[in-house]
Amino acid sequence: MTHSRKLDFSAGPVEFRLVRTLEERDNGEQVLLFERRLRHGLPGLVVVKRLRNPESFPMRQRLKEEVSLAFRLHHPAIAQVHHFRVIGRVPHAILEYVPGPSLDALITVAVMREEPLPVPFALYVAAELADALHHAHTLTDQDEGGRPLGIIHRDVSPRNIRVERKTGQVKLTDFGAAYSKRVGREETPEKLLKGDLMYASPEYLLGAPMDARSDIFSLGLVLLEALTNRHLFGFWLAQAGQPGAEAVPDMRADEEPDLPLHQMLALVKRCTPEDVARATAMLPEELRVILCRALQREPAARYATAEDLCRELRVQLHALQPGYGRTEAARDMEDVISGASAMRGLGEPIEGGLYPAGLDEHELPPDTEETPR
Repeated sequence: MTHSRKLDFSAGPVEFRLVRTLEERDNGEQVLLFERRLRHGLPGLVVVKRLRNPESFPMRQRLKEEVSLAFRLHHPAIAQVHHFRVIGRVPHAILEYVPGPSLDALITVAVMREEPLPVPFALYVAAELADALHHAHTLTDQDEGGRPLGIIHRDVSPRNIRVERKTGQVKLTDFGAAYSKRVGREETPEKLLKGDLMYASPEYLLGAPMDARSDIFSLGLVLLEALTNRHLFGFWLAQAGQPGAEAVPDMRADEEPDLPLHQMLALVKRCTPEDVARATAMLPEELRVILCRALQREPAARYATAEDLCRELRVQLHALQPGYGRTEAARDMEDVISGASAMRGLGEPIEGGLYPAGLDEHELPPDTEETPR
C-alpha cells in the first residue's frame, strides 16, 4: 500500500510512521499499522485506531471512559492499550501490535479451503478468550474499595481476535464498544448499537438488560463459525429462508451489519434450542453440549461465567489432544495458511499480509487453477 505521509504524527519524542491500513470500518474508524520510532532507540510496530471526533460532550466523556477501562485490563490474552492522543482534533488510540492474523482472516482461509479450522485450534483459541473475558468481567476498581467494574466487551467477534503467528498467543483486542456498570460511566446512547452486530447477543440487539453472559453468547457464535465455517444466522436462513420484516426499536447501528437489522431481530426472536442443535449436528456430542449451552437465547440458561465456559473448553481440549498449547496452535495455524497459499488466486483476506510475499500467479502449482463452484 502506498505510504501516506499525511497520517504520520508525533507524540513528544516519539514519531509514528504509517506502514499500511489494516482495516477501514463502516463507521469511519480506521485501524492502521504504524512504525514507532524513538529518536534514540530501536523502532517497533504499534496499531493505531483512528477514531471519529466525538460530536458532543457526552460522547467525548464516553470516549474517555472507554480508554480508562481499556488501560485497566492486564491479561496475557488481551492486547494492551499504550496511549491515547488527540492529534489534529482526531482521537488516536495506540495499541499493542499483535504480529499475526485475525481469526476473521483464518476463517476466511478455512472457507476457501472448504475445511474448518482444526478442532483443537478452535477450542484453544476459545478457551484463551474465555479466560480473558473472565478477567475483564471480574475486574474491580481498587480506588473505590474493590467495587466491581462490571465490564462487558460487547464486540467479541473474529475481527477483534488475533493469534501471534510465531508464538500462538491469542489476543482479544478493541474494548471500544465495552460497557461498564460502574456508577457515573457515560453509556452509549440507547439508540446506538456499537460493534459487529453479527456477533451480538439477543439481549443487546433487543435492548434488554445485559451482563457478562452477553459475551458468552458472542463467543459461542465465534466458536461455532470456527468449527463449521458457517455463522449461526447462515444455518437459520438455510432452514427457514429469509425472515419477515421485524419492527426495529428506536435504534441504529454504528456499523452496517451483513444482514439488515430487522432481519437479525427476527432471527434472534424466533431462535430456539432446536435451531442451535441443528446447527451443531455435525460436531461431536461434547462440543454440541458446550455450544448449545453457550448459545441459549435466555442468558439464565447459558454458562454463569466465562470461567465456567473456559473450564469446559479446556477439559474437552485435553481429552482431544493433551498438552495442546501455543506451540501446537502456531503449528496448526501455519499449516492452515500454507495449505491455502496455493489458492491465493481465489482471493485473500481483506487485511492482507497473510500469504508469503512474492508468490505470484505463475508460481502456483498447476492443479490449483480456479474452477467453478
